Amino acid sequence: MKHRVLGRSGLEVSSIGFGCMGLNHAYGPGVSKEEGVKLIREAVERGVTMFDTAEVYGPYTNEEIVGEALAPLRQDVVIATKFGFSIVDGKMAGPDSRPDRIRAVCDASLKRLNTDHIDLFYQHRVDPNVPIEDVAGTVAELIRAGKVRHFGMSEAGAQTVRRAHAVQPVTALQNEYSIWTRDIEASGIVDVCDELGIGLVAYSPLGRGFLTGALGNPGDIDPADFRAGLPRFTPEAMEKNQALVELLNRIAGEKQATAAQIALAWLLTRKPWIVPIPGTTKLHRLEENLAAAEIELDREDLAKFDGALAQIQVEGARYPAHMEAVTGR
Repeated sequence: MKHRVLGRSGLEVSSIGFGCMGLNHAYGPGVSKEEGVKLIREAVERGVTMFDTAEVYGPYTNEEIVGEALAPLRQDVVIATKFGFSIVDGKMAGPDSRPDRIRAVCDASLKRLNTDHIDLFYQHRVDPNVPIEDVAGTVAELIRAGKVRHFGMSEAGAQTVRRAHAVQPVTALQNEYSIWTRDIEASGIVDVCDELGIGLVAYSPLGRGFLTGALGNPGDIDPADFRAGLPRFTPEAMEKNQALVELLNRIAGEKQATAAQIALAWLLTRKPWIVPIPGTTKLHRLEENLAAAEIELDREDLAKFDGALAQIQVEGARYPAHMEAVTGR
């Protein structure tokens, strides 16, 4: 497995990481703890060094799976987790990045992850009620205390990132990024990463599974799966967005690859400090994803790719309006 460095931070990780959320959160029933632990360890054996989780996944139980899986391999891996939401009656509630809450989340996550430090601690979403300078300052305190190594942010706007970075250098931004979600290119996020030396960790790089071609229609989605409530997974949107899958399959045929591998390879070509974190519950999908790191797209490939993408209008918003309300910038 090839490695990349997240910006100018010096934090080196595998060029493709592992998003652990889907093991037991959001995408239907998930897998057992034992199966999750086994798959994470299989990923390590295959060269993955970056694992992403959060206290709200489960809640709490996803961190426990990651902690058990990686405890005997701790010196070989980078663990990223997140703070930034309150949890009420076992469910994620609104944003909460008050300093005391950040400290409490850190201590609780350390216990669940069975470790003495968190490599990368993200603010999960911006809290409009807490100045970002206070958030960055609190994480800086945790870094000085040795509990955290690096500060990250997720779904923050460019100016918010600048303000936070002035207090505590931001190592990585985690944003949704794929061929059907390219908002960050126009929002200034890619530019601010370039300018400040911040890495970009791309979540949902396979369009929550849609870009693999495995989801032919809404009937393929479990009713308990949160995708069932997303605008891009309505029958009309899925039908129109098949053009993206057809494009990926076309290029995959030329490269003797799969649609998923081409979607990941496209991301890897964008910048040398971009690290996608696809998730899966299946070993063969994990191996398929990791093989994308060996696929090379040259300038001619990318020109064809981007020319075709310019002709495709993505149908549907990322989230319904009530969910967009908590993705504060």
